[in-house]
Amino acid sequence: MSVLLLLQARGQVTERELAEQLEVSQRTIHRDLEALSAARIPVSAMRGAQGGWQLEKGWRTHVPSLDEAELRALLMAQPRTLGNPRMAAAAQSAMNKLMAAMPEPLKAQAAHMQQRLHVDPTGWRGTGEDVSMLTLVQEAVARDRKLTFEYTKADGEESSRTVDPFGLVSKGLSWYLVARTAKGMRTFRVSRMRKVAVLAVQFERPSRFDLAEHWKAATAELDRKRAGFKTVLSVREDMVRRLEAWCATRAAKGEWARKAGAGRVALEVDFDDEGMARFFVLGMGSAVRVLEPQAMKEWVSRETKAVAEVLLEA
Repeated sequence: MSVLLLLQARGQVTERELAEQLEVSQRTIHRDLEALSAARIPVSAMRGAQGGWQLEKGWRTHVPSLDEAELRALLMAQPRTLGNPRMAAAAQSAMNKLMAAMPEPLKAQAAHMQQRLHVDPTGWRGTGEDVSMLTLVQEAVARDRKLTFEYTKADGEESSRTVDPFGLVSKGLSWYLVARTAKGMRTFRVSRMRKVAVLAVQFERPSRFDLAEHWKAATAELDRKRAGFKTVLSVREDMVRRLEAWCATRAAKGEWARKAGAGRVALEVDFDDEGMARFFVLGMGSAVRVLEPQAMKEWVSRETKAVAEVLLEA
């Protein structure tokens, strides 16, 4: 049934893709497809590099009723989590139609769950994400149309871009566009896009492009390229959990553990860069002491003396 629903949803799928999606072997998938064919389900194999399995055009099967776990998962992904008001409204309309089509017992169960679940997508500090351009970007992605926009990088550099939009990725409450440019594949943060326009020109999307696999590889490469800034800190015991919530930490052993001091823990802490390390260390005040590197230890000493002088002058 899962194979059948995937074929119905995607149109054409390879045995390898089905095996990966359902976490079984390709041999198992091949047997399942032969069983579907024997059961007179109109599945057929398309040979060649662009091949795969597909259902006969226009053939449909009835979708089985949701079980309790599936219904709970569906309600957990409430439209409010989209953040963007227009997209949330459209998703809520679709959700309402789905609920209306449910059998009465399942509909009552859904209403029972909804009364006990609320999703607030804003977060305590807010995201500051401007996703007003998201609907236009989504349109270009869905229709395989070229997209042009003004873009502001994290360092403030501005540029004009014309790209082939391959897909959208939601990471937390941030949205990213994965697109092909003249210089290869790039990732753009939707909140930094302005003056977005969907062009009439279509582009050819590679049939084997896998958005999830590309994103996984791209983020892994980003992590690898980040040199990072490694430190060894003496942290007051009551502040260890707070630091662990912000940064990647490991217990420092040997000499560092002995130098931590009473009521403190020596931790190896990795920051993205030195600027972030300085920000956290100064922000945590006397709860943190720098043990390594020596250059940062000296910088903190100079900075705290300068702050003390300013306070005395005031």
